Amino acid sequence: MKEQKARLSKRVVDAAEPASSRYIIMDDELAGFGLRVGTSGQKTYFIRYRANGGGRKAVQRFMSLGRHGALTPEEARREARKQLGAVAVGNDPGGNRLTARKEMTVTELIELYAEEGCFIRRGIRQGEPMKPTTKAFTLARLRHHVAPLIGKRRVAELGPGDIERFFRDVEQGKSARSWKGPAGRTKKETTVKVRGGEGAARKVVRDLSAVLTFARHRGIVTENAAQTAAVRKVDGRCTRFLTLAEFQRFGAALDALEAEGETNPKAINIVRLWTLTGCRRNEIAGLKWSEVDIEHGVLRLDDTKTGRSIRPLGAPARALLAAIQRETHSPYVFPAESGEGLFVGTKRLWGQVLAKAELGAEVTPHVLRHSVGAMAASSGEPLLICRGDPRQCHASDAMLNRYVRDGELFAGNGANVVL
Repeated sequence: MKEQKARLSKRVVDAAEPASSRYIIMDDELAGFGLRVGTSGQKTYFIRYRANGGGRKAVQRFMSLGRHGALTPEEARREARKQLGAVAVGNDPGGNRLTARKEMTVTELIELYAEEGCFIRRGIRQGEPMKPTTKAFTLARLRHHVAPLIGKRRVAELGPGDIERFFRDVEQGKSARSWKGPAGRTKKETTVKVRGGEGAARKVVRDLSAVLTFARHRGIVTENAAQTAAVRKVDGRCTRFLTLAEFQRFGAALDALEAEGETNPKAINIVRLWTLTGCRRNEIAGLKWSEVDIEHGVLRLDDTKTGRSIRPLGAPARALLAAIQRETHSPYVFPAESGEGLFVGTKRLWGQVLAKAELGAEVTPHVLRHSVGAMAASSGEPLLICRGDPRQCHASDAMLNRYVRDGELFAGNGANVVL
């Protein structure tokens, strides 16, 4: 890790920009006081010292003091002076904290993870903070399933067998419950339901594994019990794909609902663009006019699951976007009916479309996305075209190759004949 030296004033801290790898700035006035700057721009104050009286053979410890923003530079300096003073008289504040953390419960670890650990751990976005929605759903699963079932257990005592029993309990619905509370973007009072089942168990065990990896990196546990637990952590391969006839029924159902005039046109156009582009749900629902380039036939998405991305637009998608009248008060292509947010009213429409098209409830927006990808790949389009700009739809060719293998029923059918 690269190291710089400067007096950690507010001006120096504010000016510290993120780099391609983490680096630290050590204070040149108070020895052992420093600032760590992450690749995401997060800045954390810390102290560095050698335990047990010092010396070359003593254990070197890094003890976090808090994030910049929660602490000012001067507040962090006062705390650093206090902790380094304790070190000077033979104390080991970092070691004491580590010992306490080894005694922490699973629920306490989840809250520590919520505060310090919600970062991407692999892939092209490694080290970046989770997106707000991803973080919210991850923590909700942990708090709703893990905390009630094993939250009081000490983290250090968890073994693979405990993870296996936890998986079976979630699978059997033992964490399922419902209550009245605020939910959704509007935070209106509603009935919140937590369901168990096999899919929920797989997701939450993946989340718990990430928490235990975080704990291992922090020295709280020596191994991640979830990694060796004999449970299935990955979702099954998508095997439900829309046929060309089903695509046509789907499009006809949208036309019929539009003709009836009782459905918001924004909802209909969002679903049409899902079908015409294969984009993720929120990539279209949250689409901004600044990201639309009709002239060159592409969407230049600023922020997707895999980072910045360029998606090609076919002629029908370009025509649809060109026909939408822009609402000047909002940056969104599909703004909310009230307020400054984006339109979110597609859930009811989806059920209506499935009913009119005589499609089952197993057809979800994600199944639609997979079907569009399979049709494009199996029609002979090169993977580079399917991906568009680097990291277009998926982060790897391996995922796109899955579409080619699973979508053989579409061979010879181009995406332009969908609707």
